[in-house]
Amino acid sequence: QERGLDFERLLDASAYKETFRRDMIRWGEERRQADPGFFCRKAVEGVSQPVWLVSDTRRPSDVQWFREAYGALTHTVRVVASEQSRRQRGWVFTPGVDDAESECGLDHVEGFDWVVENHGDAGSLEEQLRRLVDFVRSRL
Repeated sequence: QERGLDFERLLDASAYKETFRRDMIRWGEERRQADPGFFCRKAVEGVSQPVWLVSDTRRPSDVQWFREAYGALTHTVRVVASEQSRRQRGWVFTPGVDDAESECGLDHVEGFDWVVENHGDAGSLEEQLRRLVDFVRSRL
């Protein structure tokens, strides 16, 4: 909003997003430095849900915020994919972006409740997601 960018186009893997990716990371870092819970609060602000699925948390401080705000109700899911499978999908490593905290800040965090492996095996992915969905439904 501040820079008049097309929000929908920033959600995909297009060249448009890549053009602004470094600036988006820098902008986000500035917000987090001033207030580590800025984006977490924005995600839940003014809405009440029986189950929240918050995608794209990227830093230990994000996970910590939810754990502090919601305690034992918080369950974490980590989605992992090998570099090989990511490359097969068209991903190309960009120095200064793909090795930044915004992309790999959770790589050394342990203790996720769920780890979903997305290496390109559709059947395996479906089974993992089915178990996760069953768990979420059990909490409703």
